[in-house]
Amino acid sequence: MKLPGFITPNFITVMRLLFVPVGVFTLFKNGGDDATWQYISWIVFFILGMSDVLDGKLARSRNTITEFGKFLDPVADKVMIGAAMISLSILERLPWWITAVILIREIGITFLRLATINRGVIPANKGGKIKASLQNFGVGFYILPLSSSLFWFRDGFMYIAIAMTIVSGAYYVKSAFTRTTS
Repeated sequence: MKLPGFITPNFITVMRLLFVPVGVFTLFKNGGDDATWQYISWIVFFILGMSDVLDGKLARSRNTITEFGKFLDPVADKVMIGAAMISLSILERLPWWITAVILIREIGITFLRLATINRGVIPANKGGKIKASLQNFGVGFYILPLSSSLFWFRDGFMYIAIAMTIVSGAYYVKSAFTRTTS
């Protein structure tokens, strides 16, 4: 893909962070119950999520993977998903317990990564990437104005995302302790 030189993977990640408030704003627009704004919000968060894919592909294609990017990219993902989940819970469209379980794991892993950063960044792995995709799609189903007849699918999908969140979190903890005791 041919992009201007100033558009680096880290630039895209920083822009993703800066545009999270736009997604939050669209979620709350007109009290959060306006179907048009729910679709707009879904589009904003979809674009933010796709920018994560773009920055990763760009970093690999340009061979510009940096320690800063390996750290900031997952943080940007957590900020994006956290902002969406907290907003949805405030709007009473996503149960608070789901937001709490996922955010406790995300914040805990972020602190773990910070605590072990002197031994090198623990990069995102395949399980973490699958977890992030499941969370993004799951939250997306709560953003969209779905018919109540589809709530079983939305909720079931989110339960799978929660399970993957817990499993991948356990992997990161194991990786961190394996790295610090080696």
